Amino acid sequence: MTLPLPVSLTPSKVASFKDCALAFRFSAIDHLPEPPSPAATKGTLVHRALELLFCLPPAGRTQVASLSCLARARKEMATDPELVGLGLDADSEARFAEEAAVLVERYFELEDPTTVHPIGLELRLEAKVGSLKLRGIIDRLDLTADGGLVVTDYKSGKPPGIAHEQSRLGGVHFYAFLCEQVLGQRPVRIQLVYLSQPVAIVAEPSAQSIRGLQQRTTAIWKAVERACQNDDFRPHPSRLCEWCAFHDYCPAFGGDPAMARELVVAGA
Repeated sequence: MTLPLPVSLTPSKVASFKDCALAFRFSAIDHLPEPPSPAATKGTLVHRALELLFCLPPAGRTQVASLSCLARARKEMATDPELVGLGLDADSEARFAEEAAVLVERYFELEDPTTVHPIGLELRLEAKVGSLKLRGIIDRLDLTADGGLVVTDYKSGKPPGIAHEQSRLGGVHFYAFLCEQVLGQRPVRIQLVYLSQPVAIVAEPSAQSIRGLQQRTTAIWKAVERACQNDDFRPHPSRLCEWCAFHDYCPAFGGDPAMARELVVAGA
């Protein structure tokens, strides 16, 4: 049976397909619900706090102000299903808030926000490559003193080891490609800002790296098209399975993918 193609690819979808084609299908094609996780929700909260921080004038971007931004972000998310769905009790919620505050405060060990000139926050960009639509949301796009663009992507998880740094940079190279396509300018720098340590992984995109990103993404899209045409999405068991929400439908865990299709049909 032929499955419908997803309407677009994002950096997270590209990574998902590379990690496990079957999990990609469940998420991007079947759109099965995934329960919220504390780590992902904490990341959403911290991202919003930093977005609010950079809405302030440069002189107001202090550490004290960042905690006020975090408090506002928590208030905004008070009824959000992503936070409510965690079912935190009072003690767990207090610990959750403390851990989020630590991540926000550690940001100041990496950068002086008063010297940053953001021109885009949570910036949505979209471009077409042939029949493929690429889209992404850039956490922060900055303008340097000499007119260059800098892409910053915040990460609340653990930074990768040296051997995996380049693969983690794939997402921000993706954003650099979108900047070049939509804004007509290749960023002079892309950076992954890991708040848990804290550490920043920085790279300078080149014509070669952008071309390589385009070729890899096109190849992945062709693989997605073949998998949809043949209904052939195979599981790839790995350590990532520990955080996967689709065990009930995965044959690697005794599940049946047909159950996922039945849910989709029933929902439709």
